[in-house]
Amino acid sequence: MDFKAVWDAMEECQRLGLVKSIGVSNFSCKKLSQIMANPKIPPAVNQVELNPAWQQRKLRDFCKANGIHVSAWSPLAAFGAPWGSPVVMENPILKESAAAKGKSSAQQGVSVTVKSFNMERMKENLEIFDWELSEEELQQISQIPQHTGFSGEILISSTGPYKTHQEFWDEDP
Repeated sequence: MDFKAVWDAMEECQRLGLVKSIGVSNFSCKKLSQIMANPKIPPAVNQVELNPAWQQRKLRDFCKANGIHVSAWSPLAAFGAPWGSPVVMENPILKESAAAKGKSSAQQGVSVTVKSFNMERMKENLEIFDWELSEEELQQISQIPQHTGFSGEILISSTGPYKTHQEFWDEDP
């Protein structure tokens, strides 16, 4: 895939005033480095799978160092969806920390763009500003075993731009 050509076209869209900001989704450090080699406009955001069970520390550090905001998708590991996992909502570390604060496991973590059709979860989304995690809780959360919920299997094809998992993920996961 010619990331540079696509990025050049996105920069042109911003210069023409067609968009306010431009960003990427699911870009690894390697892919970000490719488009940041000579950008006129750097990415404003990188939207990636991010939750306590997939914290992506290396990528978050890279983005922070390069002024790229990270936006999380699947912050609850798609809990309740047919393809989802209870790895966040049922995690004993998160449940204990949340219970101690009178909160739910869904109300902990990084800033995210929330979406929910669950009325109780929508209410919880508005009740997040009156607490914070202690250093001990942050340390415990950092010890949660890490694994992605999205394998990328559907994007791997002998005729597509990604022929192997290593090519798609740049060996990051």
